[in-house]
Amino acid sequence: MFERIALTVVPVAAVVLVGFLYGRARKPDLRVANQLNMELFVPALLVSVLAGKNFELSAYAGLSLGASLVVLGSGLLLLPLCLLPSIRFKTFIPPMMFNNTGNMGIPLLVLAFGEQALPAAIVLFIIEMIWHFTLGIYLLDPRTSPWQLLRMSIIQATLIGLVFSFAGWQLPPLIATPLDMLGQIAVPLMLFTLGVRLTSVNLSDWKIGLLGAIACPASGIALAWSYQWLWPLPAEHFHYLLVFGALPPAVLNYMLAEQYQQEPGKVASIVMMGNLGSLIVIPLTLAWILHTG
Repeated sequence: MFERIALTVVPVAAVVLVGFLYGRARKPDLRVANQLNMELFVPALLVSVLAGKNFELSAYAGLSLGASLVVLGSGLLLLPLCLLPSIRFKTFIPPMMFNNTGNMGIPLLVLAFGEQALPAAIVLFIIEMIWHFTLGIYLLDPRTSPWQLLRMSIIQATLIGLVFSFAGWQLPPLIATPLDMLGQIAVPLMLFTLGVRLTSVNLSDWKIGLLGAIACPASGIALAWSYQWLWPLPAEHFHYLLVFGALPPAVLNYMLAEQYQQEPGKVASIVMMGNLGSLIVIPLTLAWILHTG
């Protein structure tokens, strides 16, 4: 069991560490890499999986609903913490709701459960991203136009993939193969850029960061358990949802906080401490899954 956990967590942590060390040494400008990933590689991955011959969207309806409960429920469950001094709703709640499904969740699920977990990982990623780029942005700026969502490459790729999935169409090999090759770039690049991004985070607001590192996975895991009690999922889907609930805050929370000037320093500390804390939370979650599964 220990070996399997190590083979799951260590590769993910290693790529993040390489990015962190490279970022410290070279201080690269990630704007082009992030733009390529968000506008090309990740959309290619989404279309490749959603339009794949082995993907049946209806099989993930319960998992999708569970993921939505984890996202939305975390915000409601942790809302009372905003009554504490120096904790503002717009600073604390979004990172608690929107977790690191892309950078960490996809590779973790695939390494832990095999390639057969990739479609479920993509579904969880889509659910998190849709909520993040609708409700999440609205929480930061209620004046945001909903049409912004439809202009995003990730959303467009999701819609294209869903059309293929519902219609039962398949991409011809001449298109599917290069699309799959492009999509395979997305996950390792996500991990690497996560490591580089963490070099710009400081721990000056470590108290709120520590609170977030505990509250985020605690609420996610509790809600995943609650959903399983209310609407039991197949064992493997429950395990995917449990890992989803245990994930730390997404780095994107920091980028959006910076864009909307919503105490980016505090959000950065929440993200940094949460991702460091995941080195403990994720192995413990996987250990329980492997022990009981």
